[in-house]
Amino acid sequence: MVTREEVEAAYSRTAGWVRHTPVAESGNQEPYHLWFKCEYMQHTGTFKARGAFNRLLTARENGELNPEVGIVVASGGNAGLANAYAASKLGVPATVFVPESAPANKVHKLYAIGASVVQGGSEYAEAYAAAVKFAEETGAVYCHAYDQPEIVAGAGGVGLELLDELPDVDTILVAVGGGGLMGGIAAAVEGRAHVVGVEPETVPTLHTALAKGEPVDVAVSGIAADSLGARRIGEIGFGVARRTGVQSVLVSDEDIVQARRTLWEEYRMVVEHGAAAAYAALLSGAYVPKDGETFAVVLCGANTDPAHF
Repeated sequence: MVTREEVEAAYSRTAGWVRHTPVAESGNQEPYHLWFKCEYMQHTGTFKARGAFNRLLTARENGELNPEVGIVVASGGNAGLANAYAASKLGVPATVFVPESAPANKVHKLYAIGASVVQGGSEYAEAYAAAVKFAEETGAVYCHAYDQPEIVAGAGGVGLELLDELPDVDTILVAVGGGGLMGGIAAAVEGRAHVVGVEPETVPTLHTALAKGEPVDVAVSGIAADSLGARRIGEIGFGVARRTGVQSVLVSDEDIVQARRTLWEEYRMVVEHGAAAAYAALLSGAYVPKDGETFAVVLCGANTDPAHF
């Protein structure tokens, strides 16, 4: 379980290592007050840099980070990018296990950062098993893509920054895959704002877990699976969601595509499909704000191929 105090400690630890990303008002004349948290402008184009730096800095403080062996992570792309970047800044090697389905543009960036990349298997779960084995055999610090206390607490910095700039925010919409970002934000704003977790209909990890009362495996498919393709919600994110009353809504692939297109056409914001899912909840009507409600949409990643536009 992660608390606001742990999020604050992580935010302090990573100061100077991560960007304080901007909050932009929509400027449109809606009957509610809409703001975008532009986390896609974070280092490596993903919020995951926050958790990566917190995990690695904590490991270094505790004497667990061997500079000869470094770190290992399993990722479809974004967590690998973030952890490889953090490792490069701390001067240690990074090994990243990715499934064969990982987007080519993300794999290319991993190599450019200097990571050792191992591709294999059809989905994240297989890369995860290989990475855990690598950590056991080599002593590398294992960095989970979304379900470690340091990772979740680091991601929660997004929530602290939102409260700092929008102290009266009522609701925060955030995309959910493994639940690290959702869990971190929900812990950061607990008692201050309502969090809505938005998922593709094709990967309903949180939605299914809330219905079943515990994390369970779901089938993984759809247009946002490269970044929201966890097979099940993380234990930490699920625990925080239940504790804080996170609401879950689902959006279709068509909703996500339209939201991504609208973000570009109306705001000139270029985000990946997973990030656009949060905004899709608003455009599709999956989440209907109240009149006068002030809310923020977290745009959490920008690692997409511009040619798709």
